[in-house]
Amino acid sequence: MAALHSLRFSPKPSPLSRGSGQQGGTSLCAAKPPAVKLPSASIVHNNSQDPLLPLPDLPAPLKEKILCLEMMGIDSGRALSLNPSLRSAPIDSLHAVVSYLLSKGVHHKDMGRIFGMCPGALTADVRRDLAPVFRFLAGQLGVPSTGFRRVVNKCPRLLVCSVPEQLQPALIFLRRLGFWDMEALAYQDPVLLASSVERTLLPKLEYLAGELGYGREEAAAMVVRCPALFTFSVENNFRPKLGYLVGEMGRSVEELREFPQYFAFSLEKRIKPRHRQMEDRRLRLSLPEMLRTTDQEFALLLHRAGDKGAIFPRLE
Repeated sequence: MAALHSLRFSPKPSPLSRGSGQQGGTSLCAAKPPAVKLPSASIVHNNSQDPLLPLPDLPAPLKEKILCLEMMGIDSGRALSLNPSLRSAPIDSLHAVVSYLLSKGVHHKDMGRIFGMCPGALTADVRRDLAPVFRFLAGQLGVPSTGFRRVVNKCPRLLVCSVPEQLQPALIFLRRLGFWDMEALAYQDPVLLASSVERTLLPKLEYLAGELGYGREEAAAMVVRCPALFTFSVENNFRPKLGYLVGEMGRSVEELREFPQYFAFSLEKRIKPRHRQMEDRRLRLSLPEMLRTTDQEFALLLHRAGDKGAIFPRLE
């Protein structure tokens, strides 16, 4: 128990330790903590509501793990729900994972966010799972040791990705599309490396190529220019926004060649309201002018166009 508790996970005191009256290196389990929301094995599988169980009623090893998770700022109930293996994982294995990440430049204060987003990393094997990921980042993407923290914080899911089964195939696919800036891929879009080629990347590329009437090379050029396209849903993003662009705005899909970032803007909060304001004035702006501008800049564009009497008929 002392191994993990000796680590100063965060300068911010854990909510479980407040009011305990303990000082220095005294065990966090010394004070009676409040109830913690903990899923039982059966509940994990049937998705029922988790019960509230007081920590003193739990086995000591599990109690220790819960306290350590809470010290790092991790919702222990959620972590145990998403990663049931945590129940039986030795406390030393959690300590090994934390120590290894610290050795790679990750900070104590990052642990809550990293494990909160990716609880599976808590039970990763250092040699079998984590070490290959960092070798991949250094060897394939050229990430220096000083850059590991930035990459892992950007996409914690990398920590649970198999290099031969996930990271390497994704990198090969992305390179074939034209992603050659490894620094940008590592620091800005590492989530693409954690995305399945067969289930995510390829279907979205094929949708863009098919629906827009572009060739695959043109669709690839779009995603290289705007990598976020690979993170958008076909049903919840591409389809409704494309339908609105063509059906309501009367625009051509050709405009998306120059401005694929159109899909990154909210349909309800940005695209529709601004389109309606333009229609009310029978004005037509380019997609970048319409969407990239701030509210103040957009209002100024409308005002100036109105003063000049510029009328841009809707294209049929």
